[in-house]
Amino acid sequence: MIRKSIFAVALSSLLFIQCNTNTDFVIAKDQVGKLMKSNTIDEIDTVFASDSIVRDTTITRIGAAVKKINIYEKGGKQLLTLTPNTDSIPKIEIIRIYDPRYVTENGVGLNSTFKDIEDKHSIKKIITALNNVVIFLKDSDAYFTIAKTELPSNLQYGNNTDIEAVQIPDNAKIKYMMVGWE
Repeated sequence: MIRKSIFAVALSSLLFIQCNTNTDFVIAKDQVGKLMKSNTIDEIDTVFASDSIVRDTTITRIGAAVKKINIYEKGGKQLLTLTPNTDSIPKIEIIRIYDPRYVTENGVGLNSTFKDIEDKHSIKKIITALNNVVIFLKDSDAYFTIAKTELPSNLQYGNNTDIEAVQIPDNAKIKYMMVGWE
């Protein structure tokens, strides 16, 4: 009888651990993992204290400094690239997701397909670019880029073709995942 009780406790503990999601990688409203929309650039060192932070300070031809911030996990795996805005108190404007563990609250991430996006989110609009299609969501700050090479051949060439959701194959892979905060 005692063995059954111990087994039941161990099994329920295991199930609890497996069902507990790691919020360090959840993309929610005004949040990307540990990073909040309200965080300033000066707070990045505190937010990612256990990670490696690499600041890029390249000067453009116009003279404005482009200051991207790359976040790496200890051990070298790139997690994010942060692009700040140019306000007097700079905050994060654009986040590029590199690590597939980052997923929306509905479970869509870099390892997902267009069908996953369509099934789990409402699409706000699709913008066609020269080599890519960008998919913006109604219910999230995240947006996804799919390469035109994932599309049928008649849609791959030319940038003046408006592409609709029904034209994108369900199995089209995500090329980039970004979050935009205004």
